[in-house]
Amino acid sequence: MTDKKNGLTYSDAGVDIDAGNNMVEKIKPLVKSTRRSGADGEIGGFGGLFDLKAAGFKDPLLVAANDGVGTKLRVAIEAGEHKTVGIDLVAMCVNDLVVQGAEPLLFLDYFATGKLDPEQGYDIVSGIAKGCQDAGCALIGGETAEMPGMYHGNDYDLAGFAVGACERGELLPSEELQEGDVLLGLASSGVHSNGFSLVRRIVEMSGLAYSDAAPFGNTSDEQHTLGQALLEPTKIYVKPLLEAIKTTGHVKAMAHITGGGFPENIPRVLPDNLAANIDLSAINVPPVFSWLSKTGGVEANEMLRTFNCGIGMIVVATAEHADDVTLALEDTGESVTKLGTITARQDKGVVYNGTLKL
Repeated sequence: MTDKKNGLTYSDAGVDIDAGNNMVEKIKPLVKSTRRSGADGEIGGFGGLFDLKAAGFKDPLLVAANDGVGTKLRVAIEAGEHKTVGIDLVAMCVNDLVVQGAEPLLFLDYFATGKLDPEQGYDIVSGIAKGCQDAGCALIGGETAEMPGMYHGNDYDLAGFAVGACERGELLPSEELQEGDVLLGLASSGVHSNGFSLVRRIVEMSGLAYSDAAPFGNTSDEQHTLGQALLEPTKIYVKPLLEAIKTTGHVKAMAHITGGGFPENIPRVLPDNLAANIDLSAINVPPVFSWLSKTGGVEANEMLRTFNCGIGMIVVATAEHADDVTLALEDTGESVTKLGTITARQDKGVVYNGTLKL
C-alpha cells in the first residue's frame, strides 16, 4: 500500500498563519509607542479597550470616522514605497474628527493583501503608528487579512477607523456662525490622499516613471523622485487645532479639504443661509498642483473641486479674534492664510474672487 498525501493545509491555499503571527510580534513595539491615557492594553485580544474617565472626560460625546487612502496606494505599490501611507490612513480619519471639535482617542486599522509580506506590513504599520503619535491617539488593535484570489501580486488595501470625544456642548460647527466671520486656510503638505485617479492619469500622460526625478520643486533640499513627492503624507492638523480651540475659544467651525475640494467640503459646516467668499489669489499654490494642472490641462475650477490646491484645512473664526486664532496656529508651526469671509448665501455655498495662481 502506498502512502498518499490527502490533506490540504491553509498554507497550501495561500494563507500563511505563521507569517501573520510573525508580523503581530514585529509590530507590538510600534503599537506600544502609541499608548496614551485611557489606553494601556496589549494587542492580540478580541477587542481593544479605552477608558474615557482615565482620559479626563466628564460628560463626553463620542465621534467616529472611517476612511481609506484611495488609489494613492497604487502609487505606493508601483513606487515600492510603503512607509508613509499609514500616516495618510490615520490623517484622513483624525482630521475628520477634529473638525467637529473632538480629540482623537483610539484608532484601528484593516490591512488586506493577497500574500502577506511581513516587512511590507511592518512598514505600513510603522506609518500608522507615526500617524497615531502625531494625532495623540492610541493604536489599540486592527486586522490583517491575507486573501489570495482577492488581491493579486503586491496589491493591498487599507481602511482606518478612529474614535474621538468632546465634552457635551463643545461640538463644532458652532450655531453662532454669521456674516463677517473670517476664513483662515492652513497649508497642506501636498496632494494629501484624494484625486489620485486623476493624478495617476496625468503621470501616464507625462510619460514619467515614479522613479524619475520630480519635475517640480519641493520644500526639501533633497531631490525627490516623482513617486516620493506624490507620496508626501497627508498633514495631521489635530494638535494645532485642538490647541487653538483651547487657548482662544474663538474657533467657530473647521472644514477638512479632501475629496470634493473647496466647493464640496466648506458648505458642509455652514448653515444654508451662509456662503464662503474666498480670494483665490491669496492661496500659495505648491508646485505639484501647477504641474498637475499644466500637464493634464486641468482647469482651475476642476482643480478646486478635486484637490486641496495648497489648503488642507479651513478654520472659521470671529472677525475680532481672527488674529488671535492665527497667532495660536502659527505658534504651533502652521502656515496660515486669510482666505476671505463668510457672507450671505445667494446661490452657491462657495464664491470665488481673484485667480488661482497655477
